[in-house]
Amino acid sequence: MTTDHARLDVTALAAQPVAYWTWAAAQVLLRHIRGAMAREDLSQPQWWTLNHVDGAERGLTRAEVCARLDAYLGELGPDAVGHAADSFLRRGRLTADGAGTLTDDGRAAKTRIKSLVDGMRSQIHEGITDEEYAAALTVLQRMIRNIGGAAGPR
Repeated sequence: MTTDHARLDVTALAAQPVAYWTWAAAQVLLRHIRGAMAREDLSQPQWWTLNHVDGAERGLTRAEVCARLDAYLGELGPDAVGHAADSFLRRGRLTADGAGTLTDDGRAAKTRIKSLVDGMRSQIHEGITDEEYAAALTVLQRMIRNIGGAAGPR
């Protein structure tokens, strides 16, 4: 049974601006994630590059990596993924054989950062059930579609 206090909280929360709260959440989450990755000498576009190159059966060229990750760039700009791929080529984490694949060093970096990412996900999701998380994403996706945007699982 809902108390008047709980109803008041729901009413007050329902009146809050979603754009502010999604922006505020994005800012603090990105700062946290990017800071943790930077401490490991990795950028978020580099992490995306590792994942997508490793997940491609025959590897990916620099242009293919950029094309795949274009939707994730946001404020990072159109050169962020290209710079990430170039950095990995220079560091020896990607092969330069036309269809880039991860080297042993690249696979080791991916394993190390995957552990970091898994730990951050656990920290961020602490006290939040999978059902609550899924409900929050469902609501956000519905809001996006309500105003004509494309929203769906990535």
